[in-house]
Amino acid sequence: MFENSSVGLDTTVVLRLLVGEPEKQAKIAVEALDAISGAGGKMHVSDLVLSETYYALQFHYKVPKEEAIAALRNLTKSEEMECSTIARFVLTQTNLHSANPGFVDRLIHAQYQATGRPMLTFKKAAKKLPDTRLL
Repeated sequence: MFENSSVGLDTTVVLRLLVGEPEKQAKIAVEALDAISGAGGKMHVSDLVLSETYYALQFHYKVPKEEAIAALRNLTKSEEMECSTIARFVLTQTNLHSANPGFVDRLIHAQYQATGRPMLTFKKAAKKLPDTRLL
């Protein structure tokens, strides 16, 4: 089914892996990823999926920000998981769970920085980020 293939994971799959619920789906997800990994494939987690997962962990599963960030860090450190270098960089920042601007805003900002674009925003807290212009 997954011979030598790499796949992109949807938020629903990542959440099942992280929270183990619903149990039946979590088991199916683990088995599928084991099969992919066993066949030499990789799993990619997009920046958008990381962002959605971060919010879903907090708002639907009531996971504190610090634990949600830790879960994403651990996920992206796995050898079988691939994510953008931008996400890896943002996830290495200290006190990310209490930073203002927070994880998702910093991820957006880092993507613009990587392409040489300044970020335009109304968020006052973002003015501490380089190349950010407040309206």
